[in-house]
Amino acid sequence: MLFARFLEDCDDVVSYVKNYFAVHFKLDYVNADGDISNYYPDFIVKLSPRRIVIVETKGEEDLDVPLKMQRLRQWCEDINRVQRYVEYDFCLRGSGRL
Repeated sequence: MLFARFLEDCDDVVSYVKNYFAVHFKLDYVNADGDISNYYPDFIVKLSPRRIVIVETKGEEDLDVPLKMQRLRQWCEDINRVQRYVEYDFCLRGSGRL
């Protein structure tokens, strides 16, 4: 869990959770085969009481990663449009956005 260790050392991280199946935060998306699949992002990171970043750590491993990132981007846009209390963003590990 190198990424969790990285988060532990970040001064701007209030808290985080590894998104295990028991946490059950998932997004449905259309995979590369055209089927509907479930996507479980890797981490949920709280940077402040009003800012949360959803982090994917897998990188560009397969054809579904860009589709998952597109779906996560859309989810963040949608949730931010319908509420203003917490700003949600996303990050693909290594993109420099966290």
